[in-house]
Amino acid sequence: MDRNALKKLIQGPIAPVPTPFDEDYEVDFGMMADLTEWWVESGAVAGKAVIKVAAVAGEGDRLRDWELPALVRTVVQASKGKAAVMSAIHHKDTVRAVEDAKRAQDLGAIGIQISPPIFNSPDQNDHLRHYEAISNAIEIGVMIYNTPWWRFGAIYPETFRKMADLEHIAAVKWSPPDGFAYEDLFDLKDTFNIIDNTVSPVLNHKMGGRGYIQNELGVYPFHDLRIWDLMEEGRYDEAQRLFDSVVPKLRAFGSRIKERSGHSGGAKAVMALMGRPIGLPRPPSEPLDERETAELRDLVIGFGWPVPDAGQAAAAG
Repeated sequence: MDRNALKKLIQGPIAPVPTPFDEDYEVDFGMMADLTEWWVESGAVAGKAVIKVAAVAGEGDRLRDWELPALVRTVVQASKGKAAVMSAIHHKDTVRAVEDAKRAQDLGAIGIQISPPIFNSPDQNDHLRHYEAISNAIEIGVMIYNTPWWRFGAIYPETFRKMADLEHIAAVKWSPPDGFAYEDLFDLKDTFNIIDNTVSPVLNHKMGGRGYIQNELGVYPFHDLRIWDLMEEGRYDEAQRLFDSVVPKLRAFGSRIKERSGHSGGAKAVMALMGRPIGLPRPPSEPLDERETAELRDLVIGFGWPVPDAGQAAAAG
């Protein structure tokens, strides 16, 4: 598949969807299939959104080696060709990244998010060789995850410019490194889809970007699909108001919770409140306590999202 075709798929709100676990913290593949069908039925289809499997927000970096490909296979099969399904590769060296990218391609993913190989202590030339080798090895799309908060995780705009001829580099998940402005990559907006990872989807779209990372898409798809439609229609003020009505509040809550126990409450906690319990994060992270759950419940109700009463939620679980 050429880059233009891949760019039409890797756009819109991109959901790092949660991984459901049973009571023994084993992946619940049946539930993942049911969730995929719900996401597709809710409108998260190819060209409008991306279902990203096994990202960090979906506990992908904590999955067993055999669980990740099985999870990708489950989502691809359950989507029945209607969704753009991506997987993720977390900070692996070139040899293993190429192997995982080929495996994702064989399983039917349309693309792969690939984080820099930070444990190899790469310089900018190493980053270039890494992604060139991956692009040359596959036919699906690559979304490069720029991670400047990690040592050796920053890729600079000039390095991305040198990737312009790498046919399967289709998108950049963009956060600017220290010393660079957000705008510094947008001379490449016609080469790569620039995907916002700074909680600035409206700014991104106005500048020619083509998507944003959004955890809430997997929780309540209608919210982010509406934001995307508003931006595509040029109704930026409405899109910003809708985004601001939810995301800053959830992020502020999550930041406080994360200080206590290794996770932010996140998608799983919200989904449980909304009558779609999908298990807890794997230990040692702890679930929300009673006070935190009540606070989150009030937030979600305030968004206008459907939250059953306690009796209904217990029955759904």
